[in-house]
Amino acid sequence: MKPSKSSHPEGPVYTWQVGPSKFRALPEKGARLMDWNVQLAGGKNRSVIHWPENVPADMPFAKIRGGNPVLFPFASRSYHKGREFAWKTPDGQVLEMPQHGFSRESNFQLEKIGENGFTALLQPDEAARAIYPFQYEFRVEYLFSDLALKVTFHLLNMDESAIPWAAGHHFYFSMPWIPGTSWANYQLHLNARKSTYFSKEGKLNPQKLEKGPVDFDDPRLIDRIHFELRDRRLHFGPKSGEEPVFITIGEDNIPPKHTALVTWSASGNEPYYCVEPWMGLPNAPEHGKGLHWVEPGQQQSLAVEVSLY
Repeated sequence: MKPSKSSHPEGPVYTWQVGPSKFRALPEKGARLMDWNVQLAGGKNRSVIHWPENVPADMPFAKIRGGNPVLFPFASRSYHKGREFAWKTPDGQVLEMPQHGFSRESNFQLEKIGENGFTALLQPDEAARAIYPFQYEFRVEYLFSDLALKVTFHLLNMDESAIPWAAGHHFYFSMPWIPGTSWANYQLHLNARKSTYFSKEGKLNPQKLEKGPVDFDDPRLIDRIHFELRDRRLHFGPKSGEEPVFITIGEDNIPPKHTALVTWSASGNEPYYCVEPWMGLPNAPEHGKGLHWVEPGQQQSLAVEVSLY
């Protein structure tokens, strides 16, 4: 079934019905997946990816806490010698870089749309070209299925020298999703060797990582970065084991050393919890941990799958 289309101030919103799953996205603004809902047996609805019901009219679309904002070219805050929101290019220029990059605010060209997803091409404006001064094409590709979605980033280097990037996802997962439960009833099951926090001064502060699953009401989970993952597949969900969510990062059995899984929410009262796969650690342009390089004429891709099985 072809997606339906509705209007929005930022561009067309498309809705896909794939089996029991309904996906909404606004491809031409941030290549933004907005939400994902599943029709359960008995006519009940389960929200998997959260989107707020009442968004203030004056709130910028990029700042809405919901969906999956695309973080490109770098996730988190960038620093150069203590200067926040700055980075040093390979040729020695020190330039500005907003938190999480600029793609959330950017326009995209809808290149392909069909009954199972879309592909959108970033259209960097003059400001974006000034702070990330390369010749490239960055595409976001979504593939929807009955109980899963797969999103792939593609960065094609059309320049004469290597291009750095360390992109990421900012999935807002609905939580709790079973009536009568709270964050305390949900756990994260993650096989990682190390964890760290990222200070306001741009420093990584390694922390001891406890063994076993972590409850989502544990304050240590807020803003924590997990890395050196032993497995590309992780899951979270109710302690009872029912209705889990699975995330699969990349194609290798063991992701690259500094691939990160970030957990965050604004407070204990939010109807969401963010579980975010990133290509590298925060401030990757400065310390290089998780910074990836695309050689001239080459393309790199990162695929992440979210599924209910």
